[in-house]
Amino acid sequence: MGLLSSCFGIIGFTLGIPIGILVGFFLFVYSETKHVKDPVVRPISELGPHALEELLPEIPLWVKTPEFERIDWLNKFLSDMWPYLDTAICKIIRSMAQPIFAEYIGKYQIKAIEFDKLSLGTLPPTICGMKVVETNEKELVMEQVIKWAGNPNIVLSLYVSSLKITVQLVDLQIFAAPRITLRPLVPTFPCFANIVVSLLEKPHVDFGMRVSGGDIMSIPGIYRFVQDTIKKQVANLYLWPRTLEIPILDESMVVMKKPVGILHVNVVRAQKLLKMDLLGTSDPYVKLSLTGDKLPAKKTTVKRKNLNPVWNEKFKIVVKDPQSQVLQLQVYDWDKVGAHDKLGMQLVPLKVLKPYENKEFTLDLLKDTNLNETPNKKPRGKIVVDLTFVPFKEDSSKFGGPSEGYSRKESGIDVVSDDEVQEGAGLLSIVIIEAEEVEGEHHNNPFAVLTFRGEKKRTKMMKKTRHPRWNEEFQFMLEEPPQHEKIHIEVLSRRKNLSFLSKERLGHVEINLRDVVHNGRINDKYNLINSKNGVMHVEIRWKVV
Repeated sequence: MGLLSSCFGIIGFTLGIPIGILVGFFLFVYSETKHVKDPVVRPISELGPHALEELLPEIPLWVKTPEFERIDWLNKFLSDMWPYLDTAICKIIRSMAQPIFAEYIGKYQIKAIEFDKLSLGTLPPTICGMKVVETNEKELVMEQVIKWAGNPNIVLSLYVSSLKITVQLVDLQIFAAPRITLRPLVPTFPCFANIVVSLLEKPHVDFGMRVSGGDIMSIPGIYRFVQDTIKKQVANLYLWPRTLEIPILDESMVVMKKPVGILHVNVVRAQKLLKMDLLGTSDPYVKLSLTGDKLPAKKTTVKRKNLNPVWNEKFKIVVKDPQSQVLQLQVYDWDKVGAHDKLGMQLVPLKVLKPYENKEFTLDLLKDTNLNETPNKKPRGKIVVDLTFVPFKEDSSKFGGPSEGYSRKESGIDVVSDDEVQEGAGLLSIVIIEAEEVEGEHHNNPFAVLTFRGEKKRTKMMKKTRHPRWNEEFQFMLEEPPQHEKIHIEVLSRRKNLSFLSKERLGHVEINLRDVVHNGRINDKYNLINSKNGVMHVEIRWKVV
């Protein structure tokens, strides 16, 4: 029976193939063809929201928000560099985790904690868009949207008593919107001192966790609890305005020194100075300056034909670093013709001064400060000075000084009390940073002229540019806050070669100082008056002594 059925099967298969081919051929030749309709092609703008959702289940951020830009090149860079970044990042994670693990060894009968496997996988993060935020500060602010659906292989082993417990992290997904700030921008490579990272919104983190082979995230209630806990902890640490600051350059190399106080100098008198003139007298005067300060030196009046001059002249000098700066006192003999003769000099380190304490110095004048040479035994006389270092109020806590009045912070801006505004001398610092779109009719060699209380100061000239960047600072020592005064800044252009049409006015601006006195600092851009599109960038500070 079995043999008979096999024979029939072979015969049916042998006859079925040619019969099927013959029937198919006749159907193909004699059947009528049906007309196929062309597909309907419509513009995307005519499609409804449901059709768009089917075509684009996830619309890119650079499409929805024009401020964000595509950075496919950066994603390509991450993709190519990811194997090396994976190894480098894992090394950092191991080094950071080691001291944390060491704190728990010996507690709760834990003998050891170590990574059995640590890899971030083969799938790099994807940056969906980036936006660069412009500010008036010396910083570069970038906002990104990062998505990472990775396949990491992270296995952590805990040796508790005689047991080994393995914890494995799988199926990691992270969606975050970080803000990365490079600040301050400095003229030292890589041109920024710190990387400051913060999150603009709470991140979404999803992952699976297996403990000794069992998926604990499948336990009812555990998944939601872990999600909420992670979001809360990360938000408490890094959600803006909280930040994570990563130093890149040594602070001592890049920090721009800012004024911290005023040195009050009273040049009292000098005694037994050298005789430099033919008649056996001298015409002495004193030059005062601080090391590390680019401002011109201050000078006393000239005392004619006097070897024991009495000046009693007072000066105020801005101090930026009392621990390293030195006061230079140089006594000269004034000559009507030729260079002035040097009678002697002396140095006073500011670190020997205590804040708010007046101290008198009687100093022997020296030829120079070169200690390697044989000292000149010839006496050069003495000079008597009174010195007092007074810190600014906002910096007085650094030097252990008294703090009068009070201050409060609102939205990160210092707001001084009315009591502080009413009285107190201080330093008005004006930094003319740059101008934009300043254009003359005949030439573009712009420079700025600052006028305050009748005193004029000017920046250097920038040749052949409509976007001059000066970044020059001017300081004014004032006996009272300038809350009812203004500063006038005018941009001009000058042609040196020809006398006619040599100067053009490119625009000006007047800035009320009331806001500076109340806030302590403003950093803003101002539209220039009598200029088509000109803008002036100015930073102003007011510090009370």
